[in-house]
Amino acid sequence: MAARGRPRTFDRDAALAIAMEHFWERGYEGTSISDLTTAMAITPTSLYAAFGSKEALFREAVARYNAADTSPTDRALAADTHVRDAIRAVLRDNADAYVDPATPRGCMVVLAGTNLTTDNARIGRHLTELRHADEDKLRQRIQRAADEGQLSPAADVDALAAYVLTVLQGLAVQARDGCTRAKAHAIVDHAMAGWDRMAHDA
Repeated sequence: MAARGRPRTFDRDAALAIAMEHFWERGYEGTSISDLTTAMAITPTSLYAAFGSKEALFREAVARYNAADTSPTDRALAADTHVRDAIRAVLRDNADAYVDPATPRGCMVVLAGTNLTTDNARIGRHLTELRHADEDKLRQRIQRAADEGQLSPAADVDALAAYVLTVLQGLAVQARDGCTRAKAHAIVDHAMAGWDRMAHDA
Protein backbone atom coordinates (compact mmCIF):
# COMPACT_ATOMS: atom_id res chain seq x y z
CA MET A 1 0.00 0.00 0.00
CA ALA A 2 1.30 3.46 -0.85
CA ALA A 3 2.38 5.62 2.07
CA ARG A 4 -0.24 8.08 3.21
CA GLY A 5 0.32 11.77 3.68
CA ARG A 6 1.51 14.67 1.65
CA PRO A 7 4.76 13.93 -0.23
CA ARG A 8 7.80 16.07 0.49
CA THR A 9 8.23 18.87 -2.00
CA PHE A 10 11.95 19.36 -1.44
CA ASP A 11 15.17 17.49 -2.03
CA ARG A 12 16.18 16.11 1.37
CA ASP A 13 19.84 15.66 0.44
CA ALA A 14 20.07 19.20 -0.92
CA ALA A 15 18.40 20.51 2.24
CA LEU A 16 20.91 18.61 4.36
CA ALA A 17 23.78 20.16 2.41
CA ILE A 18 22.35 23.62 3.07
CA ALA A 19 21.98 22.86 6.77
CA MET A 20 25.55 21.58 6.93
CA GLU A 21 26.92 24.82 5.50
CA HIS A 22 24.86 26.94 7.89
CA PHE A 23 25.95 25.00 10.97
CA TRP A 24 29.53 24.96 9.69
CA GLU A 25 29.58 28.73 9.18
CA ARG A 26 27.50 29.87 12.17
CA GLY A 27 27.75 27.05 14.69
CA TYR A 28 24.96 25.12 16.31
CA GLU A 29 23.64 27.86 18.56
CA GLY A 30 24.20 30.55 15.96
CA THR A 31 21.86 28.79 13.54
CA SER A 32 18.15 29.06 14.22
CA ILE A 33 15.29 27.00 12.87
CA SER A 34 14.18 30.13 11.02
CA ASP A 35 17.63 30.44 9.41
CA LEU A 36 17.43 26.84 8.27
CA THR A 37 13.88 26.90 6.93
CA THR A 38 14.49 30.16 5.09
CA ALA A 39 17.66 28.81 3.46
CA MET A 40 15.99 25.50 2.60
CA ALA A 41 12.78 27.21 1.45
CA ILE A 42 10.66 24.85 3.56
CA THR A 43 8.36 25.19 6.55
CA PRO A 44 9.33 24.23 10.10
CA THR A 45 6.79 21.42 9.86
CA SER A 46 8.59 20.01 6.83
CA LEU A 47 11.95 20.31 8.56
CA TYR A 48 10.76 18.42 11.62
CA ALA A 49 9.02 15.80 9.46
CA ALA A 50 12.20 15.19 7.47
CA PHE A 51 14.84 15.42 10.21
CA GLY A 52 13.08 15.11 13.57
CA SER A 53 14.67 18.03 15.42
CA LYS A 54 17.36 20.66 15.12
CA GLU A 55 19.76 18.46 17.07
CA ALA A 56 19.06 15.44 14.87
CA LEU A 57 19.56 17.59 11.78
CA PHE A 58 22.85 18.87 13.17
CA ARG A 59 24.12 15.37 13.91
CA GLU A 60 23.21 14.26 10.40
CA ALA A 61 24.91 17.34 8.94
CA VAL A 62 28.07 16.60 10.92
CA ALA A 63 28.00 13.00 9.70
CA ARG A 64 27.78 14.27 6.14
CA TYR A 65 30.68 16.64 6.72
CA ASN A 66 32.74 13.92 8.41
CA ALA A 67 31.99 11.14 5.91
CA ALA A 68 34.90 8.81 5.29
CA ASP A 69 34.65 9.11 1.49
CA THR A 70 35.20 12.88 1.65
CA SER A 71 37.45 13.20 4.72
CA PRO A 72 40.98 14.39 3.94
CA THR A 73 42.14 12.68 7.13
CA ASP A 74 40.70 9.29 6.22
CA ARG A 75 42.05 9.47 2.66
CA ALA A 76 45.56 10.40 3.82
CA LEU A 77 45.71 7.76 6.54
CA ALA A 78 44.48 5.05 4.16
CA ALA A 79 47.22 5.74 1.60
CA ASP A 80 50.01 3.15 1.33
CA THR A 81 52.81 5.57 2.20
CA HIS A 82 55.44 6.18 4.86
CA VAL A 83 53.86 7.52 8.03
CA ARG A 84 55.58 10.89 7.64
CA ASP A 85 54.04 11.32 4.20
CA ALA A 86 50.65 10.27 5.55
CA ILE A 87 50.78 12.78 8.42
CA ARG A 88 51.99 15.56 6.14
CA ALA A 89 49.08 14.80 3.80
CA VAL A 90 46.65 14.84 6.73
CA LEU A 91 47.82 18.31 7.70
CA ARG A 92 48.22 19.78 4.23
CA ASP A 93 45.02 18.35 2.74
CA ASN A 94 42.97 19.51 5.72
CA ALA A 95 44.61 22.93 5.56
CA ASP A 96 43.59 23.19 1.91
CA ALA A 97 40.02 22.19 2.81
CA TYR A 98 39.89 24.68 5.68
CA VAL A 99 40.79 27.65 3.44
CA ASP A 100 38.79 26.55 0.38
CA PRO A 101 36.84 29.64 -0.76
CA ALA A 102 33.99 27.42 -1.96
CA THR A 103 33.07 26.36 1.59
CA PRO A 104 32.92 27.90 5.06
CA ARG A 105 36.37 28.29 6.58
CA GLY A 106 37.79 25.98 9.18
CA CYS A 107 36.56 22.63 10.48
CA MET A 108 32.93 22.05 11.37
CA VAL A 109 33.80 19.46 14.01
CA VAL A 110 36.16 21.91 15.73
CA LEU A 111 34.21 25.15 15.37
CA ALA A 112 30.46 24.41 15.26
CA GLY A 113 30.11 23.66 18.96
CA THR A 114 32.03 26.42 20.71
CA ASN A 115 30.45 28.37 23.61
CA LEU A 116 27.46 26.06 23.99
CA THR A 117 24.95 26.59 26.76
CA THR A 118 24.29 23.80 29.25
CA ASP A 119 21.04 23.03 27.40
CA ASN A 120 23.13 21.95 24.42
CA ALA A 121 25.86 20.10 26.27
CA ARG A 122 24.99 16.95 24.30
CA ILE A 123 26.16 18.68 21.13
CA GLY A 124 29.48 19.50 22.72
CA ARG A 125 29.94 15.94 23.92
CA HIS A 126 29.12 14.58 20.47
CA LEU A 127 31.74 16.78 18.80
CA THR A 128 34.27 15.89 21.49
CA GLU A 129 33.68 12.21 20.75
CA LEU A 130 34.27 12.83 17.05
CA ARG A 131 37.54 14.64 17.78
CA HIS A 132 38.61 11.77 20.02
CA ALA A 133 37.77 9.38 17.18
CA ASP A 134 40.07 11.35 14.88
CA GLU A 135 42.84 11.12 17.45
CA ASP A 136 42.28 7.36 17.67
CA LYS A 137 42.64 7.06 13.88
CA LEU A 138 45.89 8.97 14.03
CA ARG A 139 47.13 6.88 16.95
CA GLN A 140 46.37 3.62 15.16
CA ARG A 141 48.21 4.72 12.00
CA ILE A 142 51.20 5.96 14.01
CA GLN A 143 51.27 2.78 16.09
CA ARG A 144 51.34 0.70 12.92
CA ALA A 145 54.29 2.76 11.71
CA ALA A 146 56.05 2.27 15.03
CA ASP A 147 55.49 -1.49 14.78
CA GLU A 148 57.01 -1.41 11.29
CA GLY A 149 60.12 0.41 12.52
CA GLN A 150 59.36 3.75 10.86
CA LEU A 151 59.77 5.64 14.15
CA SER A 152 62.33 5.74 16.91
CA PRO A 153 61.66 2.99 19.46
CA ALA A 154 61.47 5.76 22.07
CA ALA A 155 58.83 7.77 20.17
CA ASP A 156 55.64 8.46 22.16
CA VAL A 157 52.78 7.35 19.92
CA ASP A 158 50.09 8.97 22.08
CA ALA A 159 51.94 12.29 22.15
CA LEU A 160 52.46 12.21 18.38
CA ALA A 161 48.76 11.62 17.75
CA ALA A 162 47.78 14.40 20.15
CA TYR A 163 50.33 16.71 18.52
CA VAL A 164 48.92 16.17 15.03
CA LEU A 165 45.34 16.68 16.23
CA THR A 166 46.35 19.88 18.03
CA VAL A 167 47.95 21.24 14.85
CA LEU A 168 44.79 20.39 12.90
CA GLN A 169 42.62 22.22 15.41
CA GLY A 170 44.93 25.21 15.34
CA LEU A 171 44.79 25.29 11.53
CA ALA A 172 40.98 25.30 11.74
CA VAL A 173 41.03 28.39 13.95
CA GLN A 174 43.65 30.09 11.77
CA ALA A 175 41.49 29.45 8.72
CA ARG A 176 38.41 30.93 10.39
CA ASP A 177 40.51 34.00 11.19
CA GLY A 178 41.41 34.50 7.52
CA CYS A 179 44.65 32.54 7.19
CA THR A 180 45.93 32.25 3.61
CA ARG A 181 46.77 28.94 1.98
CA ALA A 182 50.45 29.92 1.90
CA LYS A 183 50.45 30.65 5.62
CA ALA A 184 48.63 27.39 6.36
CA HIS A 185 51.22 25.43 4.38
CA ALA A 186 54.05 27.22 6.19
CA ILE A 187 52.47 26.17 9.50
CA VAL A 188 52.35 22.59 8.24
CA ASP A 189 56.02 22.71 7.25
CA HIS A 190 57.02 23.88 10.73
CA ALA A 191 54.74 21.30 12.30
CA MET A 192 56.46 18.56 10.32
CA ALA A 193 59.82 19.74 11.65
CA GLY A 194 58.38 19.19 15.11
CA TRP A 195 57.11 15.78 14.02
CA ASP A 196 60.61 14.80 12.87
CA ARG A 197 62.09 15.66 16.26
CA MET A 198 59.38 13.78 18.13
CA ALA A 199 59.39 10.77 15.83
CA HIS A 200 63.13 10.23 15.42
CA ASP A 201 65.00 12.10 18.13
CA ALA A 202 63.06 10.81 21.12
